[in-house]
Amino acid sequence: MEKVLYKPKNGSYNLLMAFPACEEFALASLGYLWLFKTADELEGINAQRAATDSIPNLKNIDSIAFSMSFDFDFTGVFEILEKLNIPFYSRDRGEDYPLIFAGGPVITTNPRPYEAFFDFMLLGDGEDSFLEVLEILKNNTRQEALEKLKEIEGVYFAGRKTKKATVSLDNIIYTPILSDRSYFKDTFIIEVSRGCMNRCAFCTASYTNLPFRYYEYEKIIEAIDLGLKYTDKIALLGAQISAHPKFNEIMEYLEKKMDDNRNIELGISSLRTDSVSPQIVRTLVKGGQKHSTIAIEAASERLRKFINKNLKEEQILSAVQIARENGLKGLKIYSMIGIPNENEEDIEEFLRLAKLLKDNNKGFSIEFSFSSFVPKPQTPMQWAKREDNKSLEAKQKFLEKGLAKIGVKSKFSSIKWDYWQTVLSRGDSNLAPFLVEVYRCGGNSGAYKKALKALDIDVEKTIEGFCLEEALPWDIIENYPSKSLLKNEYQRLLKRI
Repeated sequence: MEKVLYKPKNGSYNLLMAFPACEEFALASLGYLWLFKTADELEGINAQRAATDSIPNLKNIDSIAFSMSFDFDFTGVFEILEKLNIPFYSRDRGEDYPLIFAGGPVITTNPRPYEAFFDFMLLGDGEDSFLEVLEILKNNTRQEALEKLKEIEGVYFAGRKTKKATVSLDNIIYTPILSDRSYFKDTFIIEVSRGCMNRCAFCTASYTNLPFRYYEYEKIIEAIDLGLKYTDKIALLGAQISAHPKFNEIMEYLEKKMDDNRNIELGISSLRTDSVSPQIVRTLVKGGQKHSTIAIEAASERLRKFINKNLKEEQILSAVQIARENGLKGLKIYSMIGIPNENEEDIEEFLRLAKLLKDNNKGFSIEFSFSSFVPKPQTPMQWAKREDNKSLEAKQKFLEKGLAKIGVKSKFSSIKWDYWQTVLSRGDSNLAPFLVEVYRCGGNSGAYKKALKALDIDVEKTIEGFCLEEALPWDIIENYPSKSLLKNEYQRLLKRI
């Protein structure tokens, strides 16, 4: 069952809003749903949702908008296009085909591997640019629209230098469609802030969303009250939500609602390690949350300094203690292996820290969750080399065995999939046939190896990294901070080693 929290309109321009995964995930994606709401409220637009497992029978589609949040989403894009009998490459689509465009974090970070498949793309914040795009599309012929779209900030055409769109956070974003089919069943999600002030050197969520912005306290409270009219499940979203200057007041407001006998299930994306407070934890516990997450990235202070994760060990110990003393049953601790310049001592530090945390917090569940370092565009680490898989696998086995002896649980992302994520995230336009071949071969891990064998494409550059002075595929994006500022930051951090 769905609850639509706005008044849809209709029109003669048929827009398909496509999510390149199953509908369960589409209904849990705040950005995708909000932009669908934008289209669905616009006079003259007939907006329909689509996912890989749910494609409406819509005749005469005028355009299809894809939302790409993850590097591997391209297989979902191809799956939907194939089901609609639409050629993958834009060059193979004539006037009789819909205009195909895309936006989202993956596109904003590096559109180059995907530019052959889309007629245009949206870079950066989509609230304003998407609305401008829709106004042009519904009022112009296909060719006229493509010409006028070149004047819109954030609209990218292959090979054309483009400035990323950035908006001020005026109109608060929240879940516009509640559904029991969503991955987060009937959950009202509210964006509290965008970006992150910490600027960890590897993090695209921080650098591609600068400057750090947050919504006014009053607007967040209004959104909470709206959500509570329809559901008891409230979630607060943001890379650094506890950095909101009135975050404690937001939590106090929710706690008061709970004290007034309102049964609220509360969730937040993660706790900022250096700002975990009794107030925050108590409110989460009252809201039914038993476990939460913190991110430390590295166990050694040396490596944390290098990646600009300015976090002291005392702050980690304090965060866990506060979580335990105020009612949480456990914490998941996000970390990485394979950070540039990592050595054996840095890896062994995980075992020392894990034992210390376990000994100091008897009966409290602690789990380490590891990914392997993936160098990303638009960050100071965009030039860095990725460690080879065999070395990373040896580190993983060492940690799995060592943490198990201590009695601490651990989980690891797939090192092979992280390898391919590096290839995709730092690729250029030459990757296009490779992506198609991967899809044709089934899209699994083995498909990538098959595709490499079938095509004469060298992906080693994406793994080995780049020289500071050479051109990068994504230089075509006019971004903040600029490439020169990122280079200065990378050089500054290298001096810390």
